Amino acid sequence: MAFLQVEFFSKTLGVASTVNVILPEADMGIGVTAGGKEETLPKVLYLLHGYSDDHSIWMRRTSVERYAAEYPLAVVMPAVNHSFYCNEAEGERYWDYVSEELPQVMHKFFRLSDRPEDTFAAGLSMGGYGALKLGLTHPDRFAAVGSFSGAVDVADTARFKADLRREKERVFGDLEKIAGSDLDLFHLLKVHGGDAKKPKLYVSCGTADFLYWAHQKFVPAAEEAGWDVTHHEKPGATHEWGFWDEQIRYFIPWMLGDK
Repeated sequence: MAFLQVEFFSKTLGVASTVNVILPEADMGIGVTAGGKEETLPKVLYLLHGYSDDHSIWMRRTSVERYAAEYPLAVVMPAVNHSFYCNEAEGERYWDYVSEELPQVMHKFFRLSDRPEDTFAAGLSMGGYGALKLGLTHPDRFAAVGSFSGAVDVADTARFKADLRREKERVFGDLEKIAGSDLDLFHLLKVHGGDAKKPKLYVSCGTADFLYWAHQKFVPAAEEAGWDVTHHEKPGATHEWGFWDEQIRYFIPWMLGDK
């Protein structure tokens, strides 16, 4: 795989932005098998980081490059700080950046497939929320989206720790207005549940994860709203990289229909 750290000026954010990108190669070297045909435009996975991380974390903590090498798959890993992939109430327009500008820039810079059936999103924790928000808001753009230990219920503000409430208000605005808005994944499930074209969902969490309660609520709500949901629970797993490395290794062939 080719690995690139891309620095470009984001018009949406008004500042230089950094994105890590891995691109498939025909020859991978010793110990790695290349997948697909060289002339095939790569499919694209937008892989999103969690609350305490940045664009570099998936490359540093997992073997995602090796997992993606088996397929003609490009992986795009942006940085969004603490934004929850939203247009912040007091801050930057990270939702517009990730959902609109970033795909446009990536397709301008690289030869990538732009077909919805070749486009995917996934993330961990805050990134799980972001990936689901992308798929639920724009169901016609993605073939599959995945959430690993996702913060999928931001509308349940009573769960927010007192010392983080001000930060959440900076991002979401009035916390009492999240429920039923476009920030609320449970609301988005209902809005687009009847759409003829929508991505399949993969939702996973460890049973010892502090966000497991949200996973237990989200899966039946998605199924009831008419979404095709695959869910996985790992007994005893917590909010940690061993679980997320397992999940991205499984998710890539699953999203491509190879499992």
